[in-house]
Amino acid sequence: MILLQLPEDVLYHILSYLDYRSLSRLSQVCKSIYRFVNRDAVWRRIAKEFLNTGISRDGTDIYPHIPLKERVKIAQNWCNGVCKRAIPLKWKTKLLPWLQLEGDVLFLSQAADIRAYHLRQDSGRLQRNPFEIYSGHSGDVCHFVLTDSHLISGGSDGKILVHSRTSDMSVELSGHNQEVNCLDSKDELIISGSRDRTTRIWTLTSTYPRDTIPMYDRVWSVAISPTLSSFVTGTACCENFSPLRLWDVERLECVCSLGSEFRRGAGVLDMVFESPFQLFTCGYDTFIRLWDLRISPQKCVMEWEEPHDSALYCIQTDGNHMIASGSSYYGVVRLWDKRQTECLQFFQLSSDPVSSPVYCLRFSSTHLYAALATALHLLDFRQNPIYIR
Repeated sequence: MILLQLPEDVLYHILSYLDYRSLSRLSQVCKSIYRFVNRDAVWRRIAKEFLNTGISRDGTDIYPHIPLKERVKIAQNWCNGVCKRAIPLKWKTKLLPWLQLEGDVLFLSQAADIRAYHLRQDSGRLQRNPFEIYSGHSGDVCHFVLTDSHLISGGSDGKILVHSRTSDMSVELSGHNQEVNCLDSKDELIISGSRDRTTRIWTLTSTYPRDTIPMYDRVWSVAISPTLSSFVTGTACCENFSPLRLWDVERLECVCSLGSEFRRGAGVLDMVFESPFQLFTCGYDTFIRLWDLRISPQKCVMEWEEPHDSALYCIQTDGNHMIASGSSYYGVVRLWDKRQTECLQFFQLSSDPVSSPVYCLRFSSTHLYAALATALHLLDFRQNPIYIR
């Protein structure tokens, strides 16, 4: 009890020297110490060192409603690969599905429709029926993004549809004459890329493109910078220039090319901005790359190689230490710690003779969802941890 008589700032300082095992043992001494040790302020430093606890590099807390001690428990399972697997949804026809996860709602494209499912809190599985279906494409949906007010989708029919999330209204954007492989949207700005070798810039106030950039190659991926002043395009790398280029939104000029040693066909399939100056990319060349856009000339500052020489179809980061990637063979999902070059954990989701890529994956602090050609797979990491009780 003498310990609890110390000023709180002194007690916090003392506890900062303890690791998570010692904190857990200390919390078992008595109820008063248990209540103090369970405070988020005690666990914040430790949470920053674990994977996928929701504490980003700049200190932002993505999941403030979940106690940090609980998140550190679950983070041990991500590190150790301890999870329960399930297949909450199957379909007969082979598709190229795409996912978005927003809180307790999962959006999944299946053929020409995008279905929104509530997730069950007890298991992370989908509710039996979708509560919303977004339709309107005459071909398969290739890609879609969410904003606060809209769901924006691109299809194999060359259309871009802007669906309102608060009403039944949808608007068609006309411009591309082949499938829309990729798009991104922030603050009423839309960037799309197509097999027709163009990138188009749109606004939500017009049904026709504001500008068109000829790319001279198929466009596989795009990403808008958080600053909204620039965007990056990733192409199929079938021509004699870098598949990664950074563009100025207003001037529509290529600011720079990222990298110069891509082999022919090493197209970039997915990319994500983690900050205004940090860009992660992946693709056919089997590497995840981190680009620092503050350096001139911009260059790759770190890379992670898929050990089985598989193309990487998709990536997502937790904003701190973890990267999750989806491979082209046997539905392999890998977890990476940015502080290491070797893969941390991998999960083979498919054993079919004709393997399927992981076309898209999304994760929360407790679950990972991966979309393959004929099924949606679920990894639940809420198992009993070894060290923290």
